[in-house]
Amino acid sequence: MSIKLINIGFGNIVSANRIVSIVSPESAPIKRIIQDARDRSSLIDATYGRRTRAVIITDSDHVILSAVQPETVAARLHDRDESVEEG
Repeated sequence: MSIKLINIGFGNIVSANRIVSIVSPESAPIKRIIQDARDRSSLIDATYGRRTRAVIITDSDHVILSAVQPETVAARLHDRDESVEEG
């Protein structure tokens, strides 16, 4: 099994195999998920002080904040899958 890594902005890398979802931070339920993760110390802020544009939820219940659009992260994940299939 190979480890697939995805760049989520500013040189930060996440294991693609652990990603459950990539969502926008705008809705109240997602804001609640972020606050809950902050309260239980499982929030990872990878925005470098910029506006949060994507929230990445992992299978270990960690919540990762990224300054990159969810579509961009998803495209990088998709591109990585295609390059693995070709190789």
